[in-house]
Amino acid sequence: MKTFRLLTALTLGTLLWGCAESGKKAEGPFYTDIESRAQLHDWFRYAPERPIVVSGHRGGMVTGYPENCIESFEKTLSMMPSFFEIDPRLTKDSVIVLMHDATIDRTTTGTGKVSDYTFEELQQFFLKDREGNVTPYKIPTLEECIVWSRGKTILNLDIKDVPLEVMSDFINRLAPANVMYTVRNARQARTYLDRDPQAMFSCWCKNMKEFGEYAEERIPWSQMMAYVGTMMLPDQQELYDKLHEKGVMCMISLAPTHDRRATDAEKIKGYELEIPTGCDVIETDYPYLFQHLNLTRKLWQHSTNSARFTHTTN
Repeated sequence: MKTFRLLTALTLGTLLWGCAESGKKAEGPFYTDIESRAQLHDWFRYAPERPIVVSGHRGGMVTGYPENCIESFEKTLSMMPSFFEIDPRLTKDSVIVLMHDATIDRTTTGTGKVSDYTFEELQQFFLKDREGNVTPYKIPTLEECIVWSRGKTILNLDIKDVPLEVMSDFINRLAPANVMYTVRNARQARTYLDRDPQAMFSCWCKNMKEFGEYAEERIPWSQMMAYVGTMMLPDQQELYDKLHEKGVMCMISLAPTHDRRATDAEKIKGYELEIPTGCDVIETDYPYLFQHLNLTRKLWQHSTNSARFTHTTN
């Protein structure tokens, strides 16, 4: 089963690149079916020949499709494979919804704090896309999102104001195989593991000190992906090598850097600088912009060192 899933990932990455090269378009939707926690752990194991994996930050976004919105996830998957980092928050009546900010001002037609509204009250508002255009879509609950995602993708929960115990109990009740947690430190990971021994994590791990802390807390390497920062850095190569030795994939986020460039063409130029640097996962606000980029490794692995650390970000 492990070999089959890895071959599927390799084949899909090669297929997308081959179609881009030939001018043909691979047909979606591009779904990832995770049926068990063991399969989820397996899916995130490092393999040097595997194409780079793309993650949608805040669920990704396209013009007309807002962040943290089920319809936006589906739109992205119609174009390319991706998993999604999403942002759970609590409403006034303790419903867990998706919303990055503490307020709804930026992303909806309403104003005020999420925590000042009941879920029913929030349904009077419509979500806005990145350009501020009003869409027909409403704020979803996390439960709706999890139900939709089964058999389609992986969800990475970047939890905002939901207490750890509340979130852990919620996930244990639904028992989704395809959901993981973002944690900022080893202590957070240990607290979740004590309540959910099979939990999968996206762990902030940016230096050898933090690497050591995860080891001290006995966080299973088979149950983590490492967020190592906004780019791969030459002075952290020991960290990347150690993580890879443990079978852990290294993720960088381009949301604070290249995603902020003015045009799609400028964004893509920035992405192309990061692809050869040795990262295994790229998180971005715009996963759809990667659909025609070469995410396979063998075509650029010999030119990595010369191009790796010479760029700057805007």
